Amino acid sequence: MQWRLGGHQEAAPAAAAAAATFGIMVSEREDFSLSGPLHLTIVDWNNAHHRRSVAASLVQGVRILERDRQVNRRGSQALAPPWWEFFHFQLHRQLVDDVDSSIFGAIYELKPPESHYDNSVDESPCYVIAFRGTITKPGSVQRDLELDMSIIRNRLHETSRFETAIQAVRNVVATVGESNVWLAGHSLGAATALLAGKTMAKTGIFLQAFLFNSPFISAPIERIKDKRVKHGLRIASSVITAGLAFTTKKKSSQNSRSVDPFATLSAWIPFLFVNPGDPFCAEYIGYFEHRKKMDDIGIGAIERLATKNSLGSLLMTAMGRESEPLHLIPSANLIVNLTPCQDFREAHGIYQWWRPDLHMKSKLYNYR
Repeated sequence: MQWRLGGHQEAAPAAAAAAATFGIMVSEREDFSLSGPLHLTIVDWNNAHHRRSVAASLVQGVRILERDRQVNRRGSQALAPPWWEFFHFQLHRQLVDDVDSSIFGAIYELKPPESHYDNSVDESPCYVIAFRGTITKPGSVQRDLELDMSIIRNRLHETSRFETAIQAVRNVVATVGESNVWLAGHSLGAATALLAGKTMAKTGIFLQAFLFNSPFISAPIERIKDKRVKHGLRIASSVITAGLAFTTKKKSSQNSRSVDPFATLSAWIPFLFVNPGDPFCAEYIGYFEHRKKMDDIGIGAIERLATKNSLGSLLMTAMGRESEPLHLIPSANLIVNLTPCQDFREAHGIYQWWRPDLHMKSKLYNYR
């Protein structure tokens, strides 16, 4: 189903003008009329590019909500609303961190005009739960960096921010059903959405998820240009990881039988958007491609054991502290942005994902 948009195009320029009148510094990236996907005058919810662009815009809306709060932009000065109103979403609820009172997420409800409604089946959501990435500005930077460190330590699930996030997800799903809910996030927010999606998937609830530049905690092997060296390092890493995993799991399972959580998660297939120029997420490319290469040379069994473990988590387990690696997932629709980027900021930015001229490579990876 297609919906014609554009009813709120004048809101963003008005907000920007009001902000300028009051002497407030406005970033071009925050202004929907300057940086938003205005080319989407019609949204076809069955179009992957359109769904990706809307999801990314809603994530950006959360970021601008927090920036509006930080610089006290209110009413007509606020720049956030056009990021969701343009697509006929309403802000249902803000998700606020209980430590620093920053806005880290939002629940959006799709409210199309009656003239755009019909009973046909499409892929539009009823609700989108979106999470922003790290903001390096006073008012949020300290807490955001603490949470970034919790990702590195595989402890994000222990934080109060994630508890707020997962409770919101559970409540919305319980109210409207899993088929009507999307998850979306960028960077730190993608890690939050990923963990929420994994948590729900373990209970048999599979939510459609759009994960932009999600962090992958690993040595930057993907940055190595020599393919033979890169492949050799990955094989060595797989053998070491698989060996440690076999030893650790053998000891822990001597007196118990447990279901493989990785296999349980394999039916959940999030959309994973990465840029090879972004070292925070680029390792996902090699992570998935390496599985097929290991199968091709006849040692796929080693990689199937290695792919669901990380050296860091295995060492933590050996020291008596269970640590499930957040970033490892069995299946995904991996979408790689091959469009050249000028620098890291562009490669990591959320705004790349609604560009109409992206050169992308997409592949479905199913864990077996």
